[in-house]
Amino acid sequence: MKILLVEDDRTIAAGLEYSLQKDGFETVLYHDAKSAESFLTKGLNEVDLCLFDLSLPDGSGYELCQIVKKHSDKPVIFLTAFDDEVNVVMGLDMGADDYITKPFRIRELISRIKSVLRRYDLHLQTQPKTVIEIGNIGINTLEGTVWKNGEEVLLTALEYKLLLIFANHLGQVLTRVQLLERIWDVAGDFVNDNTLTVYIKRLREKLEDDPQSPTIIKTVRGIGYKVGE
Repeated sequence: MKILLVEDDRTIAAGLEYSLQKDGFETVLYHDAKSAESFLTKGLNEVDLCLFDLSLPDGSGYELCQIVKKHSDKPVIFLTAFDDEVNVVMGLDMGADDYITKPFRIRELISRIKSVLRRYDLHLQTQPKTVIEIGNIGINTLEGTVWKNGEEVLLTALEYKLLLIFANHLGQVLTRVQLLERIWDVAGDFVNDNTLTVYIKRLREKLEDDPQSPTIIKTVRGIGYKVGE
């Protein structure tokens, strides 16, 4: 597993890199947003998880997270010194998978990393396709765009993330718990089952010919949802 680490404090970064490598991870390290952004435009497919400090000298982890989530379903964990609800909610709403507040124990961070990777089942996933087609719906994962009958459909970050999860598990029934685990931090206070219902409804309204009788995002009664055969 390869981790992209972006941390401007060189002492913290060196300690993290050493600990991660000692635990068997490969690392790619940058100390500023500009260098990390340059890497993401070319090497995003090379990494399995991104670890971003929120406060960087020339930007923020939020901006890097937006780039990652626009082009892929790679997991992102934030390192933050701000333990307040506004920052946490903002990060999770952008599609971040977890966060950890400084100062933290390295074993706790590695445990969080492994937990997120398990949820994504990255060791079982094959290289994602550039274009995924589901009936009359097309998803361009490099451009982060979605099309229906040749016309672009505008999705929010979370709607797009949810659609990518379905696209990466075509034909598989996903429970509501599995979907929530991939979108929000299950250890936090922001899991809301009703919110998932709202996002499923929004996706159907944008993608289905008849949202009341969905043929793309199908409900499997008593279990969850399924996309594809």
